[in-house]
Amino acid sequence: MRKRPFFLQADPDAPFPSPERALRDPDGLLAIGGDLSPQRLLNAYRAGIFPWFSQDQPPLWWSPDPRIVFRTDGVHLSSRFRRWLRGCDWRICADTAFADVVAACARSPRPGQDGTWITAEMQHAYRELHRLGHAHSVEVFDRDQLIGGIYGVAIGRMFFGESMFSAASGGSKVALSALARCLASWGWPLIDAQVQNRHLLSLGAESWPRSRFLAEIGMLVGQPAPTGPWTRSFGTMVAKELAVERSS
Repeated sequence: MRKRPFFLQADPDAPFPSPERALRDPDGLLAIGGDLSPQRLLNAYRAGIFPWFSQDQPPLWWSPDPRIVFRTDGVHLSSRFRRWLRGCDWRICADTAFADVVAACARSPRPGQDGTWITAEMQHAYRELHRLGHAHSVEVFDRDQLIGGIYGVAIGRMFFGESMFSAASGGSKVALSALARCLASWGWPLIDAQVQNRHLLSLGAESWPRSRFLAEIGMLVGQPAPTGPWTRSFGTMVAKELAVERSS
């Protein structure tokens, strides 16, 4: 019998089905319905599940196989880009413009994609997670202009990336690299990047079987880590600092 997606109960604390029940076509579709309450979103991420749906759809919940991840010590910047960074004075900080980063990601055009999955409902949900200290952004500024950023959800010592944008060439790469460098310094080993594309692979993303991904995050989400804004703990970087490769 062909698998069917699971219909979620109204209770936001109702458990998700096992990701092993996800469909193969479309890859990773697991469940339909429910809401985007903080409880449900956090339960989803802890289980390796994320929402992804369009304006005219009910919430759709996914756990694809394979899963795309970055090791925080494995983000790759080309030699050419690093040379350019040596003269770059862009400023990088965290959680100073979360709503602006999310809105910029929603406006950012995606190849082969008509419209955005970061709907007004999604933006509201992640702003609420940010208010509660679970969602974070890294922002890249050229003087006072926001020209790049990334946002996602942190649980334990695991960061689940949601989206990133560039308003200037290289803005998202700088944001991702700065995020990875900071997380690595905190002892957080992974960034979830959800689904594969050539750009992510060119930056060092790895394709993992879902079973391996779930085993890894199962340990990481339960490790102690503070919630709340990252502004002070992240500090401020200058983009030229990213030109220097870290020693292994």
